[in-house]
Amino acid sequence: MKNNSVAFHILDDGENPPVGLQWIPFHMIFDIKCDFTRKARFVTSGHWMDAPTQLTYFSIVTRDSVHIAFLIAALNDLDILLADVGNAYLQVPMRKKIHTTAGPEFGPHNVGKRVIIVRAMYGLKSSEATWHAKLSQTLQDMGFTPSYADPDVWYKPATKDDRFEYYEYILVYEDDLLVVSMAPGPVMKTLQKAYRLKDEPCHPTDYLGSKIKVWNIPNETRTVWSMICSQHLKEAIKNVELELAKANQVLKGKPNTPMQPGYRPELDVSPVLDQDQANYYQSLIGILRWAIELGCIDIHIDVSLLSSYLAQPSIGHLKQALHIFNYLKHHMSSHIVFDPNCVTWEQAGFEGYDRTEFYHDAIESIPPNAPLPCGHPV
Repeated sequence: MKNNSVAFHILDDGENPPVGLQWIPFHMIFDIKCDFTRKARFVTSGHWMDAPTQLTYFSIVTRDSVHIAFLIAALNDLDILLADVGNAYLQVPMRKKIHTTAGPEFGPHNVGKRVIIVRAMYGLKSSEATWHAKLSQTLQDMGFTPSYADPDVWYKPATKDDRFEYYEYILVYEDDLLVVSMAPGPVMKTLQKAYRLKDEPCHPTDYLGSKIKVWNIPNETRTVWSMICSQHLKEAIKNVELELAKANQVLKGKPNTPMQPGYRPELDVSPVLDQDQANYYQSLIGILRWAIELGCIDIHIDVSLLSSYLAQPSIGHLKQALHIFNYLKHHMSSHIVFDPNCVTWEQAGFEGYDRTEFYHDAIESIPPNAPLPCGHPV
């Protein structure tokens, strides 16, 4: 399907739609994106429809799965290609039967005519699930199987020229497709035959809000990937500083730790924030959680501790949240590197204990339907 399929079937003058179709209004939206490109889109007023839950639910790949996929790529010396399906919803047929009335967007000769919607449209509650079901069927036809741990990680057994066995993967984030394979090109070509891609598949440089780049590890020749969320942090810190400027405050100092040394949030007895301050604190924690999702794992524990006080935060908790933003301001270039090298632990620091008396029947619990291990162990 190289071109977008026609999304509408315009009826003749005086012709009425079949019985059972629901009428809903449509409208045009115009937007200027962050890169200053302009977009116009014809969308439905989806709130007019009552769609069953099973027709609206769809999932997306988790960022944990994305991190693991980049690590597996480095571990098994695999390549990665990224592609974006263009106008994904318009490439699948409608599940729900609806119609509308043509406006001037359809041209002067069609104004007032009845129009049957034959393709999934932006704004419909069921469009995401319809697209997800269509893509899932395509991936199954290609021989891929959804993972038990994450249904949007699809895997398929593959073999390198030297008979090394591994799994190639396709990660699905709505209409973004990430292929991990020794030869991802043929996989992408198969997808191109089924769907129209916006651009030619390429190595990822931006993915789900993070910058992706190749990282050079000393004495290593294989490709290693890294991830950084500097763009997200720059915007977040800029907004925090603008908010502080309203109260003639600034982020002071250059902290070396996410949380001030010796601070214990559970022992904080400072005054409780008012409603507006509490809402602001909650928004800061949400931004920090997103930064962790994008790769800032060095603030994970500290943000988790402060997240325990979202219901009734204190002034001290707010100050510590701002302290974390100040820490990120001076550690913005930190990358999370998917280094496949095994860590060597000094065993002398660990005491050995014999637990067989208490766990004499203990065995590792492995799911009976787990796929066979392939590739180098993680």
